[in-house]
Amino acid sequence: MFKAVSRPLPDLKDWRFSVDQWGIAWAELDREGESQNSLGRRPLEELAEIVAAVETGARDKSIVGLVLISGKERGFIVGADIREFADIKTETDVVERLRPVTALFDRIENLPVPVVCAINGFCLGGGLELALACHYRIATRDPSTKLGFPEVKLGIFPGFNGTVRAIRQAGAPAAMQTMLTGRMLSASAARGMGLVDQLVDTRGALPWAARKAVLRKRKSKPAGFVKQLLTKWPVRGLLASRMRSEVARKAREAHYPSPYRLIDLFEQYAGNDEAMKAAETRAFAPLMVSERSRNLRRVFWLSELLKGQAPKTLGWRPQRVHVIGAGTMGADIAGWCVASGMEVTLQDVSPEQIAKGIAAQGKLIARKFKTKAQRDAAKARLIADPGGEGIARADVVIEAIVEKLDIKKTVLADVEGKLKAGAVMATNTSSLQIEDIAAGLADPGRLIGLHFFNPVSLMPLVEVVRGEQSREDEIKRGAAFVAAIDKLPLITKSVPGFLVNRVLTPYMFGAMKRLQEGESKERIDEAARAFGMPMGPIELADTVGLDVCAHVAKILNYPSAGSALEQLAAAGKLGKKTGEGFYVWQAGKPVRDPRRTDPQEMEELGRALIKPLIEEAQKCLDAGIVENADLVDAGVIFGTGFAPFRGGPLHYKASITPQPPVHAEAAE
Repeated sequence: MFKAVSRPLPDLKDWRFSVDQWGIAWAELDREGESQNSLGRRPLEELAEIVAAVETGARDKSIVGLVLISGKERGFIVGADIREFADIKTETDVVERLRPVTALFDRIENLPVPVVCAINGFCLGGGLELALACHYRIATRDPSTKLGFPEVKLGIFPGFNGTVRAIRQAGAPAAMQTMLTGRMLSASAARGMGLVDQLVDTRGALPWAARKAVLRKRKSKPAGFVKQLLTKWPVRGLLASRMRSEVARKAREAHYPSPYRLIDLFEQYAGNDEAMKAAETRAFAPLMVSERSRNLRRVFWLSELLKGQAPKTLGWRPQRVHVIGAGTMGADIAGWCVASGMEVTLQDVSPEQIAKGIAAQGKLIARKFKTKAQRDAAKARLIADPGGEGIARADVVIEAIVEKLDIKKTVLADVEGKLKAGAVMATNTSSLQIEDIAAGLADPGRLIGLHFFNPVSLMPLVEVVRGEQSREDEIKRGAAFVAAIDKLPLITKSVPGFLVNRVLTPYMFGAMKRLQEGESKERIDEAARAFGMPMGPIELADTVGLDVCAHVAKILNYPSAGSALEQLAAAGKLGKKTGEGFYVWQAGKPVRDPRRTDPQEMEELGRALIKPLIEEAQKCLDAGIVENADLVDAGVIFGTGFAPFRGGPLHYKASITPQPPVHAEAAE
């Protein structure tokens, strides 16, 4: 990467350090034995050694600048090493862990020579906080380069004084929005905000640009005067009030306190850097040791567990997908695969339906791709294919037609003879058993289920369904495909409803029974939201479609004869998609009767509503529908939106179940 003329600090494990012929020190992070860089105890201790060496070199004029860069081919720093969070038990522990890090970042910021951060790939959380402590930041335009503060998703906020530095560089509105949402930014967006100073085209260009920046003593400029005014009182108070209103529309303070504490921090201390730094640590510590943060960190690990369901060394990467069925689900699956970079052929008996399905993907493509050239390229990858010519070239074929067994069997029998060797053959069924669909195929072991959830672009989970006849290598390829389109694969047994619908159904029908008995739909839905569900069960039924709910009820043997559900479905009032179901829908929103509710009553009713879901989750574990309790929790969280801050239904059940007393004899 550069010509080194000296190599001090030979005992480093996670960093490589050298000084080149221009007197520029290079600190290259390449964590030993890890695929990604994160800021754990050892990397930070070694960075402190490097900073000390640079401080010495700056004094004797042997070092004229420092460049921080990643030795990983893809990725700068993904954040703090959250594996080390588990041994932090008290607020005092948190403060003791934070102080040396914040002091180190201050030393970097105060170095008398230029400090340049060269970024390629993920630069998140603590990694971005380290970058902001540097004097100048250069990033690649590569689409994989993403910057952001995802800490709010873990129930915390930036704790290495990143709150102060982000506001100083980007201004209060942009910086706070980034921290409050946890969203990732492209390199171009980060530059537009002021978090990045310069862009280069490739990773290979980073060292040369960084060297030039050091030699020319480039230094980032903070946010302009107008943006700085927004940290002054009384404007700051007005801005904080607006932020609270925006956050309240998405998250309740009782469920997710961290964004509210971040706004408090901003409102009280922004504009006074040293006071805000000290207050950041005080506010961060109780969040870090809270049960909510522990549970949200558990959710992160559950997502990693699901990613682990896809084999890493399969040697197979899908590039072409063929989808049969251009209805809402099939077209949305096709659109998501295109947005993931794949070429997709879309088949249907109706050319008009194909055209409609393709047109419907315009919003997704516009959201995923920022330039006209990228959008045009994506649209060119979504190909109308009424004759099914794409089947022979496809790496993955997904049947997503009407949920009728005989029709699915006929279509897949025709597909089977056209598939190339090694291609995945999948059915997107929500309730039918895979072995029943596979019956009559020449090679039934080839068929697997890929159960996507609606809306495809928002729901992260895909159930990879193993029929009794499905071969293991087909399941592995199915999971690998799911991972390749940036979804979370959950391998389940082929049973009616699989995991997610099986768990959801008693919850939803229990709510409908209460509705039938006279409880108002608004109270039912508010109670579920008070528990932490993203929407109530009655609104969810309307969103899914009452015809779909009735079909699932039939498959899972839930009696619905004479029910409001059956009556509405028979009348064509199917919920959101028809404008009326249990609710009347206007502009995509349910019209609610604005009744006041008692918080204590809502809490009790919420727990009662959730009880059937938890009981069914336990039954699914006992039946071995997925391998273990963690996977049950993962599937229910990512497939239903089950309150993430509670850690999953079985984890929540364990947390509220009284533990038997430990007898003195046993303790001894």
